[in-house]
Amino acid sequence: MSKAVPQSLRRTVAERAKRFCEYCHIREADSFLGFQVDHIISVKHGGLTEPENLAWSCFACNNNKGSDVGTVLLPGKRFVRLFNPREDRWDEHFEVENNSFYAKTEIGEATIKVLKLNEVDRIIERQMIG
Repeated sequence: MSKAVPQSLRRTVAERAKRFCEYCHIREADSFLGFQVDHIISVKHGGLTEPENLAWSCFACNNNKGSDVGTVLLPGKRFVRLFNPREDRWDEHFEVENNSFYAKTEIGEATIKVLKLNEVDRIIERQMIG
């Protein structure tokens, strides 16, 4: 648990997300590891600890995201920001088929890459709970 996020704010963020990871949509009840509050824009990059900048995240998504706010997509070497659960609609950027994520947009592609949503272990986890 992050010491920087008060328990009451953690509860607010979790309840707003209905206890689903706001990135990969796994239910907290189905996860082996605890969920965490993610700073969408990390403190390192000037993000604040306030509801509009916080997301409920499974351990894997939060750990893979770290303080990243985007990534470079090849071959064009363009910087693309990550999915923002407070500003973006999930279904506009992603679709799931056979427990694999597919990007509908560059934001979806960047997020799938950084959060490693299609690593074998993550696909197996989704199959086991599906």
